[in-house]
Amino acid sequence: MSSQSYADAISGPGPHGVPELSGVLPDGPERGVPSSARETTEVVMPAAHELIIVSCYTRFDNLAHGPRGTEARRSLYTFCLDKNDGELVLFSVTTDDSVMNPAFSRFDSQRNLLYTCTESVAEPGEIVTYSVDPRTGKLVKLGCQCAGGTSTCYLTLDKESKNMLVVNYWNATIGVFGIDSDSGVVGEAKSVYDPNSGKGMKVSYTKHVNHSENDTHAQKERQSDPHSHAVILDPYFGKIAYVPDLGMDLIRQFRFNPQSGTLEAAGTCRSGPESKSLGPRYIEFHPTLPFAYVVNELSSEVSVFQFDHQAAERLLSSSDPSKEESTLRLVQTVRTIPDAWPGDMNTCGRITVHKSGHFVLVSNRGHNSITIFRVHHELGSQGLLSLAHLQHTRGATPRHFQFDSSGQWLISANQDSDTISVFRFNIATGAMEWTGNEYHVPSPNFVCSARPQMRLSARAQASREGATLNC
Repeated sequence: MSSQSYADAISGPGPHGVPELSGVLPDGPERGVPSSARETTEVVMPAAHELIIVSCYTRFDNLAHGPRGTEARRSLYTFCLDKNDGELVLFSVTTDDSVMNPAFSRFDSQRNLLYTCTESVAEPGEIVTYSVDPRTGKLVKLGCQCAGGTSTCYLTLDKESKNMLVVNYWNATIGVFGIDSDSGVVGEAKSVYDPNSGKGMKVSYTKHVNHSENDTHAQKERQSDPHSHAVILDPYFGKIAYVPDLGMDLIRQFRFNPQSGTLEAAGTCRSGPESKSLGPRYIEFHPTLPFAYVVNELSSEVSVFQFDHQAAERLLSSSDPSKEESTLRLVQTVRTIPDAWPGDMNTCGRITVHKSGHFVLVSNRGHNSITIFRVHHELGSQGLLSLAHLQHTRGATPRHFQFDSSGQWLISANQDSDTISVFRFNIATGAMEWTGNEYHVPSPNFVCSARPQMRLSARAQASREGATLNC
């Protein structure tokens, strides 16, 4: 079913001919209805439907790595997910070609805003703010802010959504940007941390190895300089930032001040075992257990760290956080690919912890698979991982994947085969079942799940209790 016929089937055309979901109030004033009456008859709640927004590479010549798919003409595709069978219906594509290589996105469901950042080793990255129409999935560009570095690759909102923490991969800088309280648009930088202390990079962006390669020579060059790859905040205080540095095999630790928007260096820890190149890419915390999981891209491994709550409290109250110990303690490292598969033929992509807390998943670019680890909860092995399942992604180079909000459907972005594929996830066993749903999207690099807020009439909400919208 097309997006037009779906919308028409639900409710028919809305104002100005725009398809509208049942019970959604018009954005403008309703003629003849006092504002006080409108306010008392409105309900704001999460939509029953879910949008899946996929970003694409539009230029290959200015990337650190070498995609082998097709350069996209449109940078962002918005689908609607049918939660009955995992089918996706394309709702919209962006028509503004000014946004190049969006490669990471965050959705703010309270404001229906999408934040995305652009990736290039040659030009400064940009942080772009879009409004998301919850009815049509249309993205409207609201603002654009220079990221203060190159190959911008990660965005994190703080707990109050007043600051955005941003990482630039190529020159490794980490910035904190303010967010406008009214519009939600990303503003100017409040602070920038440079692990290189202003020194130039040893490797030139005009001449470097293909970062898709993983032999000894490529690893050596990729680890000649710092390369920050992500930034997250601890889930307990929201004031300790962790930054994996792929170039230095470190997890950098910072004390974050949300009022001033500043980061204070607070030590480092190695991202895994000694005596090998690791290449930490991402870090994710468990939703309930005091453990964090780091995916080491170059070694195709996941390292498990226990979070030290007391060390965190000391760091936050310290007069000199640089002298405090790490809040993370390495307890396990597991391989993400079969033992007989050559390590130089794979690099890891995304890592995530399933919302149930029972599984950790990692994508393998080269082996073209997703590895599912079971998280142990029993005493004595709490937080540790064991292999549960290994699934081919039905496409090449799964750079990213994403669950829908239910945790039942997994969408894989297969960068080098120009496809996204949908799997049903068994939350009891961790097995992934291929649905047969596959869609052509040129050079997909990131999947963002967005369940927008809807403004519903109270009457419509009462009639829709327990009902589900399907795309």
